[in-house]
Amino acid sequence: MTACPAESFPRLDALPFLRAAFLQRCPGVDVATDRETALARLNTIHRETADSLGFQDQPFAHAGQVHGALVARVEAPPATPIAGADALVTSSPGICLAIYVADCAAVYFADKKGRAIALAHSGKKGTELGIVPHTIATLGREFGVAPADLVIQIGPCIRPPHYEVDIAAAILQQAREAGVNDVQDCGICTASDPDHYYSYRREKGRTGRLLALLALRPPLSSS
Repeated sequence: MTACPAESFPRLDALPFLRAAFLQRCPGVDVATDRETALARLNTIHRETADSLGFQDQPFAHAGQVHGALVARVEAPPATPIAGADALVTSSPGICLAIYVADCAAVYFADKKGRAIALAHSGKKGTELGIVPHTIATLGREFGVAPADLVIQIGPCIRPPHYEVDIAAAILQQAREAGVNDVQDCGICTASDPDHYYSYRREKGRTGRLLALLALRPPLSSS
């Protein structure tokens, strides 16, 4: 099976304790179907691609993704997606945070001091409900991470003129208003590039899902 193409982000790649990736459209996989069937067809190739990128031995932790503003802390791999959550935070290198998107933004959060990370699913509704500010606040409350200590990366998402709301611009504004100075936006529109990205709007709901991955690197073995 051919691996999914993957992209990374220079600002996150510069953090040595971090591993981040964004899996693009998987060639040769028929995803013109409902969400659950599409995800079932993508599951194996997503896992194999993640392993090839260095995420082996790090089980995925998924959020339920209900377009809400609930942030969940995870320190062990959950058996099922965390119900009601649209963002996950952790300090454990034993898991890989994973968020599905197909026009919504995957938002990566990394503490420059390596104490914790987070990954959020932020579409129109989640952005309006403040999932990004809630995630910033959770990182502060749970791990003592100040907004000034954060790097935030906005991944590929739908953008005007293909969508009436500029999700990425709203996220960037919210992050800066919360005190985060280091905010990066890749600037890519999922609806503009059918060769590399699934788009829920462009494909009228019958499509696959892109996969955002974020993990702390396990400590080097002393043996």
